[in-house]
Amino acid sequence: MSEPSGFKQASISKAVTSEPKEEIAETQTKTISATKNGITNSEHKEKGQEQNMENEPRTAPTDSPSESAPLYTVFSKGEVRFIIFIAAFAGLISPLSATIYFPALNVLSRDLKVSSSSINLTLTTYMIFQGLAPTVFGDLADTIGRRPVFIIGFVVYIGACIGLALQNSFAALLVLRCLQSAGTSSTVAISVSVAADVSTHSERGKYMGLVTSGTAMGTAVGPVLGGLLSHFLGWRSIFWFLAILVGVYMVPLVLAFPETGRNIVGNGSITPQKWNKPLLSDLTTRYKIKIKNDTIPQLQTSLKRDSSSTSPFTQNHRRHFPNPLNSLKLIAQKDVALLLFYNAIVYTTFNTIIASTPYLFGQVYHFNDLQIGLCYIPFGMASFLAPLLNGPLLDWNFRRVAAQAGITVDRQRAQSMTDFPVERARVPIALPMAVIGAAALICYGWVLEIDGPLAAALVLQFVIGLSVTGCFQVMNVMIVDYRA
Repeated sequence: MSEPSGFKQASISKAVTSEPKEEIAETQTKTISATKNGITNSEHKEKGQEQNMENEPRTAPTDSPSESAPLYTVFSKGEVRFIIFIAAFAGLISPLSATIYFPALNVLSRDLKVSSSSINLTLTTYMIFQGLAPTVFGDLADTIGRRPVFIIGFVVYIGACIGLALQNSFAALLVLRCLQSAGTSSTVAISVSVAADVSTHSERGKYMGLVTSGTAMGTAVGPVLGGLLSHFLGWRSIFWFLAILVGVYMVPLVLAFPETGRNIVGNGSITPQKWNKPLLSDLTTRYKIKIKNDTIPQLQTSLKRDSSSTSPFTQNHRRHFPNPLNSLKLIAQKDVALLLFYNAIVYTTFNTIIASTPYLFGQVYHFNDLQIGLCYIPFGMASFLAPLLNGPLLDWNFRRVAAQAGITVDRQRAQSMTDFPVERARVPIALPMAVIGAAALICYGWVLEIDGPLAAALVLQFVIGLSVTGCFQVMNVMIVDYRA
C-alpha cells in the first residue's frame, strides 16, 4: 500500500530541515484529515446536487428549453409590438371591406336598378373568394414570405377599390368585389401566421388576441363608417376611402415591416432576399444576430428542423408555384378537421348576423342607412373586446395547466407540445362561450320575429358578438398550436 502524499512530503521536509518528529506527525495528521474532509465534502455536494435534481420541476420530455437553446425570436419587444400592430391592421382590412359595404346595400340596389337579392349576391361572391384566396396566397406566403404577399395583395386591393368607385354597372360591381376580396382576404390568415412566427405557445393567446382584435375592429367600425360615408358623401366614397386608407398603411409596411416567415429568416437572425427586406433595413439592426456565439450550432439545427416541414426556400432558395390543394391536406388530420368544421359553424353564425341586419332592421324598425350603421356598434364592440379579453385568459390557463402537469414554461424558447394537454388549456375557455352564444342567438331570432324592442336586439347582438368571436379565436389558437 502506497503512503499518502502528505507523509512523503513530511519525510522530505525532515531530511532537509531536521524538524522534530512531533511536527512531522502533526503535519501528516492534518494532511490526511484534510484529504478525508475533501472527500466528505465532495460526497455531500454530489448528494445535494442529486436532491436538487429530484426537486426540480419537470420540463417537456422532448426539445425542452435550456439556456443554450436558441431564442424563439430575436426580435425585441418593441419590434414584436410593431410587427403585431402591422399584422393586426392588415387583418382589419378584409372585414372592414365587407362590413363597410352593408349600410349601402339598399342605396346600391336603387342606383344600379337591381333587386335586393342580386345585391346580396355580391356578399356571397365576396365570401366565396374569402375562402378561396387564402388557399393560394397562404401557400405563397409559406413559399416566398409574408411580406411580399402582403404587398402583392394590397396592390391588387387598391386597384379593385378604384375600379369599384368608378363603375356604373352591377356586373362590374360583382367582378370587382371578387377581386377586392381576393386581394385582401388572405391577410387575415397571414396575420395569424405572423403572430405565430414571433410568439411562443405560452404567449400566443395574448399576441393572437391582439391580431384578432384588428380583424374584429373592422367589424366594429365598418358599418358605422359605411353608414356615415354613404349618408353624407354617397356610396362611391366608401371605396375611395378604402383605397386611400390602404395606400397610407402601405407606407410603414413597405418601409419598415420585416420578414417573419420562419422558413425564410428562421427566428429573425437570417438575412433574407432583397424582396423580403424592408426598405429601411440597412438603417436598423433587425437582422443582426442577437445570440451568443455558442448557440449558433443549436440555431442551425433549429432552423433546419423548422424548414424541413415547410417550404424549401431556405434550401438553395428553390421556389414553387402555390398549390391550393396543399391546404386541403389539413382536412385529413382529424383534430384539425374537427376544429375547422366548428369554425365554419361559428363563422356562418357571425356572417348571418351582420349580413341580415340591414334588411331586418330596415323592415322591423324602418331605419335609414346611417341608423343601420350605428346599430352595428354593440356587435362590433363585442367582437373587438372578445379577443382582448380572451388572450390573457388563454395564457393564464396555459400556465395553470402546465403547472399542474409539472412542465416549466419558457416564454423565450420553443417547447415541445407532444405531451402537453393543449385541449385542457384551450377548450374550457371556449365551451361556456359556445353555450351562451347559442342561447343568445335563439333569443335574438325570437325578438325580431315578434318585432321586439330595439334595446333587446342590440343587447343580444352584443352577447352573440362576444361569445362567437371568443370561440372563433380560441379555435384558431388551437389550430396554430397543432401546426406550429
